[in-house]
Amino acid sequence: MEGAVALSALQFSLIYLLLIIVLLIMKKSKVNQTKLLLVASLRMSIQLIIVGYVLQYIFSNPKPLFTIIFLVLMIGFSIHRVIKSRRDLNYNFKIAIAASLGFSGLFVLIFFVTVVVNKSIFNPQYTIPLAGMIIGNAMTGINIGLKTFMEDISKQKSKINTLLNLGVEPKNILKPFANNALETALIPTLNSMLGMGIIFLPGMMTGQILSGTLPTTAIMYQIAIMIAICTSVCITVFLSLNLGYKSLYNNRKQFL
Repeated sequence: MEGAVALSALQFSLIYLLLIIVLLIMKKSKVNQTKLLLVASLRMSIQLIIVGYVLQYIFSNPKPLFTIIFLVLMIGFSIHRVIKSRRDLNYNFKIAIAASLGFSGLFVLIFFVTVVVNKSIFNPQYTIPLAGMIIGNAMTGINIGLKTFMEDISKQKSKINTLLNLGVEPKNILKPFANNALETALIPTLNSMLGMGIIFLPGMMTGQILSGTLPTTAIMYQIAIMIAICTSVCITVFLSLNLGYKSLYNNRKQFL
């Protein structure tokens, strides 16, 4: 099998012509997100190009310190993105989110790289790309889980107050909301797992095949990473919500 064809700058730039189709459809459908599309496309391109050169340097100089710094930045930015989008959460809830995302991401990543792949956690070729998929999906999962959790609580305020007045423990009131949010957060990952192979070929597998990896090897990696992603999302959302909701009430069983 041949490796992926190297794209020239001209060949690469041709892909942006497809955005014209998106812009035309958006205009016809009166979707007023033209600026967002252009900014998102430009920002994505700049960020990925910069990361590409940084990774090229790191892979050429595989020092443990570079891998550690990249991981710290990755986890730090993911935590920042989650917390920034939920300004309504109290400090302790935010700490629970940060700890849960950092712990679950590192736990699953270390297990995957050292146990499954049998490589050093400081090997940037494996650690950094896998960390991006595991931590990135965990970040998306907790965003979905938090959105569902807080919206459900907001909609059910009267019911919550009634249950409190009846003497029901706050944790027994909030636990079902946390469980429902966890289920909602897992649905996108589970749906992806259901459709893989038959409906679509996932990105990691496609990339490996394009680079010349045998399809059977790519399949094993893809199955492994999807299970790792599912686990990371599950642990992150579960810990964040089950530790976080306890910060919503005090020792006198009053909601803050």
